[in-house]
Amino acid sequence: MSAPSSYFARLHKPRMPLWWWLRRRTYLAFVLRELSSVFVGWSVVFLLLLVRAVSRGPAAYQEFLDRAASPWLVALNVVTLAFLLYHAVTFVNLTPQAMVVRLRGYRVPPLALAGSMYLAWLLVSAFLAWLVVG
Repeated sequence: MSAPSSYFARLHKPRMPLWWWLRRRTYLAFVLRELSSVFVGWSVVFLLLLVRAVSRGPAAYQEFLDRAASPWLVALNVVTLAFLLYHAVTFVNLTPQAMVVRLRGYRVPPLALAGSMYLAWLLVSAFLAWLVVG
């Protein structure tokens, strides 16, 4: 009689509460990082729609701009920007743990690797801002 009870004991899986990820800050950060991929996808779709509107001419581009100026879409894009920044920062911060870079036989320190990525991000952003603003 002990065999069936031990068999069923192995099958028991405790139920996880729906909001388990709110219990610890690290869990919340993980779930938000995963959720940020949805907003990355939205930003790609939005940019593709922009390219499509530009390729169809000035009237289609103006219609796109009018739709993009709606309050709900502006709010969505502000939230998207916040999630994109969070996604990028967590990506840069996790890179030294996921990738070991060696230079002349020595491991590049994690702070130097992340710092160089932040510097590259800053330089590319400054260049793009210069292109847009003039």
